[in-house]
Amino acid sequence: MFAPIARLFMVATTAAALALPAAAAPAAINSIDRSLAGTPAPKLMFEVTPGKKTSLAAFKGRRVLVNLWATWCAPCIAEMPDLDKLAATKGDKLLVIPLSQDMEGWQAVNKFFKPGKFKTLKPMLDQPGSFAEKIGARGLPMSVLYDEKGREVWRVAGTLKWGSAEVAGAL
Repeated sequence: MFAPIARLFMVATTAAALALPAAAAPAAINSIDRSLAGTPAPKLMFEVTPGKKTSLAAFKGRRVLVNLWATWCAPCIAEMPDLDKLAATKGDKLLVIPLSQDMEGWQAVNKFFKPGKFKTLKPMLDQPGSFAEKIGARGLPMSVLYDEKGREVWRVAGTLKWGSAEVAGAL
């Protein structure tokens, strides 16, 4: 089960290393990184529901926080309730998209997102991990905030205290 996932992140890491400018250094884990601010969101499709695809372009005009996660990732699972609260608190001002990286697809996602478990979050699926690869995710969780024009504002590799004053100020 973990071998395909490990391969995905080895490929993603290699691709990211090749795609980043030589001067770009990895940011600290669990902190906001603005080094790629202004970068356009990837023009990739991902699944909203089984068989129905969309892209970030469909959400132009809204701030969007994309959270790359997986059901096997303990830190991802731990931060999901706080992301749900953030999504509920921000309402129309911020769309939080939990974008699953699970190799088992909707089967794993739907098992985790049982009805009534979360108030606001609606999971989406990135198969086969193209979004993660395109943005250079080096692991999970990874969150990226995009502005109303679809440009990156900041990213965080790891977790944040989503209800903190620091995050509120950065959103």
